[in-house]
Amino acid sequence: MTINKTGSGSKLTLALAGRLDTVTAPELEKELQDSLEGIDTLIFDFSGLEYVSSAGLRVLLSAQKTMNKQGEMKLTHVNESIMEIFEVTGFTDILTFE
Repeated sequence: MTINKTGSGSKLTLALAGRLDTVTAPELEKELQDSLEGIDTLIFDFSGLEYVSSAGLRVLLSAQKTMNKQGEMKLTHVNESIMEIFEVTGFTDILTFE
């Protein structure tokens, strides 16, 4: 998985490409720990993401909990197969999609 990070002021966009799974989830978790201070808008661009495992869902849930305290989090460009994972797991009720 690759993570392309762009930010301006208090807005951070993370564009993910590849697979968010047990191997790559710790990498995203570390990136979020290092990057969320002072951020009030977090956007995940999933246009290049192919797969999300339960480990990836856990990292997204953790990020959502953090952002609930300091601002907002949105997921953009979610493909059909990943959206289906979010729907089956109930994450569509927790996360914000654009």
